[in-house]
Amino acid sequence: MNTRKTRTPGTIDRPLTHDPKNHDPKNQAPMTPTPGDLPVRPSDTLASQQNRNLEMQLMPEALARARMQQRLQEAESERRALHLLAARRLQRRAERASLRARRALAMAVMQ
Repeated sequence: MNTRKTRTPGTIDRPLTHDPKNHDPKNQAPMTPTPGDLPVRPSDTLASQQNRNLEMQLMPEALARARMQQRLQEAESERRALHLLAARRLQRRAERASLRARRALAMAVMQ
């Protein structure tokens, strides 16, 4: 009688061994093909190259658009800051005018 153990092949989830050197890819269950394993048609290759070329050509436009958006946001932020400073200046001026008016009124009442 043969005392040799027959081992069932491992699967991806449960390999025969945890040591990657001892993995035998022939004994594992077949994996679903990845897009890289599928045969590539020349028209697909050409289309992907054209898409990649188009994306590369549009990159400077996208970068310029992003920079322009950033500059617009900075300008708007600076405008708001200047507006706030002007409002504070006007408020201080109004407070000083109010104090002068109170003093003038107090002086008029005292006489």
